[in-house]
Amino acid sequence: MWCKSRAALDTGVSTVAREPRSTRRKFGRLRQFRSGRWKASYTGPDGLLYDAPRTFGAKEDAEAWLTDRRREIDRELWSPPGTEEQKQAKRAADVTFRDYAARWLETRTVKGRALRPRTLEHYEEILERHVYPTFGAKAVRTITMQQVDRWYAKTLVDKPTSRSHAYSLLKTILETARTRDRIIDSNPCMIVGAATASRVIKPRPATLDQLNTIVTEMPENLRLMVLLATWTALRFGELVELRRKDIDLDEDLVKIRRQAVRVDEGWKIGDPKSDAGIRDVAIPPHIIPAVEDHLAKHVGKQQNALVFPAKTGEHLQPSTLYRHWYKARTKAKRTDLRFHDLRHTGAVLAAQSGATLAELMARLGHSTPQAAMRYQHAAQGRDRVIAEALSKLAKGQA
Repeated sequence: MWCKSRAALDTGVSTVAREPRSTRRKFGRLRQFRSGRWKASYTGPDGLLYDAPRTFGAKEDAEAWLTDRRREIDRELWSPPGTEEQKQAKRAADVTFRDYAARWLETRTVKGRALRPRTLEHYEEILERHVYPTFGAKAVRTITMQQVDRWYAKTLVDKPTSRSHAYSLLKTILETARTRDRIIDSNPCMIVGAATASRVIKPRPATLDQLNTIVTEMPENLRLMVLLATWTALRFGELVELRRKDIDLDEDLVKIRRQAVRVDEGWKIGDPKSDAGIRDVAIPPHIIPAVEDHLAKHVGKQQNALVFPAKTGEHLQPSTLYRHWYKARTKAKRTDLRFHDLRHTGAVLAAQSGATLAELMARLGHSTPQAAMRYQHAAQGRDRVIAEALSKLAKGQA
């Protein structure tokens, strides 16, 4: 008898080991398979047993699914899952990364706003060139961490900034698939630090002598663009969309209300880069005569006339500016200086003048202090002035 009972016990233990492990709850039931995944099921108000349309990688996710079903029942919103719902769940599970990413681009918002045209174009280029060749045809739910790791190891290894952008975009799209659409249980992008890159180009501000040389070498109709880019720290997109009505010579202000970006279809006019980009910037008095002269000679009389028009009267093409810019910076012996670095130069000059962090943010149109702090730290010679002021304070000379 003892042997028979022991044999039966052994058989029972063996049978349990082959089956999923069950966890009973007040509502519903959870079962864990040997793969580690969890299956959730519950008995509906109609007395029938219903399974979740998919398994879950984490027990918490399975519990959350059951909680949602219990709330539907409690609020009398529950209805038996039908065939159409199951088909929709299957279609969502089988969607390819290319199709999912395309919908993501269409519906993606940042602070309630759709992606800007230039950003959308940039994302589409990254996906087409670097992500779709590997993941485009794969179902989102089948993308694994090992596949992502292998892709990252071979992608843009000689271009760290572009590499971080590609990885960050892939990770962000898959995170939406996890958190919002629940197509996947975990994000396979797990490489620490892969979505960030160290700043490769560290701009060196132009000196006043170099600026004077560049302004002198530029065509007369583009000299003010260099001056405003430096002394009011405007972005190229803001400069190229400036109109006569945006220059207030009664208050010596330039009013930033729009920007223009160049995309494949042509120019797109929209709001500045952020809410903080809508701003009034005081024009330094020493360039007011240049502003008045430019408005008189190169700008139409209409209030909507562009301040820096092309010969056709339309927006100035970047290629036109750069053709002259490259020659002018060579004369100044600053072939490393990008046009955008004039904004950096103006920000550093403002920091050297003693502008506070809040004042820099307002002048530059930054919504967060991190970017503006770079210019305070980069204010060449400012730290020495601070050190000398501290010594005077210690000696009672302040």
